[in-house]
Amino acid sequence: MTNAPACFVSTIDLSLKDKLEQDLLSQGFTLSPAPYTFFSAKKQGISCNLYLSGKITVQGKGKEEFISYYLEPEILKSVAYTYPEVGQDMSARIGLDEAGKGDFFGPLCIAGFYAPEDGVKDLLKLGVRDSKKISDEAILVLCKKLKASFPHKILKLNPETYNKLYAKFHNLNRMLAWSHATVLEELSTRTECKKAILDQFADETLMQGLLKSKKLDIDLLQRFKGEEDPVVAAASILARGAFLEGLADLSEKYKVLLPKGASSIVITAAKRAVEKNGPEILPFISKSHFKTTQAVLDA
Repeated sequence: MTNAPACFVSTIDLSLKDKLEQDLLSQGFTLSPAPYTFFSAKKQGISCNLYLSGKITVQGKGKEEFISYYLEPEILKSVAYTYPEVGQDMSARIGLDEAGKGDFFGPLCIAGFYAPEDGVKDLLKLGVRDSKKISDEAILVLCKKLKASFPHKILKLNPETYNKLYAKFHNLNRMLAWSHATVLEELSTRTECKKAILDQFADETLMQGLLKSKKLDIDLLQRFKGEEDPVVAAASILARGAFLEGLADLSEKYKVLLPKGASSIVITAAKRAVEKNGPEILPFISKSHFKTTQAVLDA
């Protein structure tokens, strides 16, 4: 987590001590005695101490995932660390987010995710959080679980479609608003849910105007850092998973390596793709309006 202390400290219910010990052993930790503790547990990237007072400490580079995926849902029964700014709102709602808008290669993916009343509890048990804080491998695993258990809608705009739509809208935010409104309309109709939260990407009036034009009576909350809400975080995971799968599919289809982002590595990969297939390949694998396109063609 951003600005999180190096060492996490909390207090557990000592009736869960044996469960914690057995769980840590099953996760590959090595337990050893230490002063004033029940045990000191370590494995690569994480160390965890349970003190006689009930205090527990966790540190190491694997701390965030360990706390979010295991310690909070299984032992602490609290999400105060992972979601410090989110209240315990268990009401039914739709979350919306997108992935791929800053990546030169691959699709733009917009996801809507519906959690029924008290469904947030299940999301927290699954370890759902902002997709930017989860590895690509974990994203793909979580996607399968979320898709199997919750209503959702994913709109994947592969580069060929994306570029045609951008030529129509001439503005990314307007295209994003149209995409989010399209996803929200379908998912709201299917679930009959009239409450939604969106990771805000532009002035609120843009989405409000679209909802009004579609005659959608939906209570839409737009907020920056919307992924702090578990339902939006679930949408961000689905969108990211769809982007990763779309990028892999394009790489396989055109037999070229398509990295994420828009860095110098991406420019080098685009130049190789052009050398191999000609400049006409670019609209099928990349977003044409990016400045990266000109950098590749000017080479």
